[in-house]
Parts: sequence; C-alpha cells; structure tokens
Amino acid sequence: MHQYLFHIGSFPIRAYGLLFMLGIISSGLAAYYIMKKDGRRWHEHIFDFTLYCGLAGIVGGRLWDVFFFDWAYYHDHLSEIPYIWQGGMAIQGGLLFGAVAGVIYTKVHHIDTWAFGDLLAPAIILGQSVGRMANLMNGDAFGCPTGENFGIVYPDTTLAYRTYGDQPLWPAEVWEGQIDILLFVFLLFYSVLPHKKGQVFCVYVMLYAIERFFLEFLRGDYISLLAGFKSAQWTSIIAFTAAFVIFLFLQFKGTTDEKALQ
Repeated sequence: MHQYLFHIGSFPIRAYGLLFMLGIISSGLAAYYIMKKDGRRWHEHIFDFTLYCGLAGIVGGRLWDVFFFDWAYYHDHLSEIPYIWQGGMAIQGGLLFGAVAGVIYTKVHHIDTWAFGDLLAPAIILGQSVGRMANLMNGDAFGCPTGENFGIVYPDTTLAYRTYGDQPLWPAEVWEGQIDILLFVFLLFYSVLPHKKGQVFCVYVMLYAIERFFLEFLRGDYISLLAGFKSAQWTSIIAFTAAFVIFLFLQFKGTTDEKALQ
C-alpha cells in the first residue's frame, strides 16, 4: 500500500484523498443510475445533491472523529483539525450530517424524502465500500493484533505501524468494505420487494449498524468507552434502535411506494 501515489511539484497526491473522493463520486453515479431507471426524474438532482451532501458529510465526518474519537490528540493540535487529507473521518458523523443536508435538500425541492432515501440507500453503502479502500491505503481504521503470524503488516509511515509496530493486524477495514458490497446487493434486491416508503433506508441503517457493531471488536484504533463497548458501538446501538422503531412505525402507518415496484 502507498499513502502517496505521486507528487505534483512538492504537493503530494494522497491515496486516501483520491479514493475518498472516488467513494463520493461512485455513490453519486450509482444513485443517478438507480433514480433514472426509477423514472421520477429525480436523477436530475443527483449531482447537486451529491455535492451538498458530500460536503456536509466531510465536515460531519471530520468533526465526529475529532471530538468523539481523537480529542485527546486534537485538543493539543487544534490547527490540524482541517487537515482531512491526512485521514481521520468518522462514517457516523458523515452519514448524520449528510442525512441532515439530504433532508433539507429534498424539502426545498419538494421531493418525497422517504422514497428518495430508499433509492439512495444502495448507492450510499457502495460509496462506503470504496471509502474503506481509502482507509486501507492510508493505514487507518485498522484492526487490533491477531496474535498470530497472519494479518496485515502496515508500512512504518502509517498510524497503524506507529500504534502496533510490525504486529500483524486484523483486516477490519477490508472486511467492512467487502461486507458493504454484500449489503449493496441485498438492498438492491430488497428495494424491489413490497415495502413502505422509507423502509429500505431503515434496513440500510440497521444492517450497517449490525456490521459496524461486530467489526468494532476487531478494530484497534479506538479504546472502549462504556461497559466495554467503543463509541462506534454505542452509536450503532442507537442507530439500530432508532431505525428499527421507525421501520415498525412505517410498517403500520406508512404508505407503499407503488412506483418503486413497477
């Protein structure tokens, strides 16, 4: 793996930044295709929508990582908070801020928020998968030591190496990216089954929360926070519970998205 792909003069082109942006672009292109096939002309909004939500997600992901995961470091290095090209983005904050921006966008443009979110869900998880490639290349979001002679040994320029040296680590970020692809396929399949508006998005949140909760047991970049669980696990518990309650509410009070089933 290489953190720096090449240089333009003295300016380094980092694999993390390039793959992170490719994740956003991949999500936007997938959403464009899905929505164009849907036929409600919402695909015409995707490029603006992706721009606004992508920027909100970057801000949210960075702030979440700084204040919930790495404040012990950043409270002594405040000037480095904007240095997103060095890595350090929390998907939870990115999804939360991006979702808020998305809701505002759909309301302003009089788009059915729940139906729009259902079409968007598979595209989001696809973008997350590409984002985990960025983490692998950057040597962050790494696993804890396997205690055996198998695992990923990171270069000495990475945070993973500075944390654990040359110990083999669990490939937590690799497995998350691979599971994300499986969730992408499942969400595409689930979206063509009878469902109420908003339930596909709820299923996305629930499945990712389960995935992240269990993978956190293999992560080695954060310490336990409360009752033996890490901050990302508590976030997953809250997200799963909220999505499950909303799913049940929509099942009894929501409306069927007939257009999605045509």
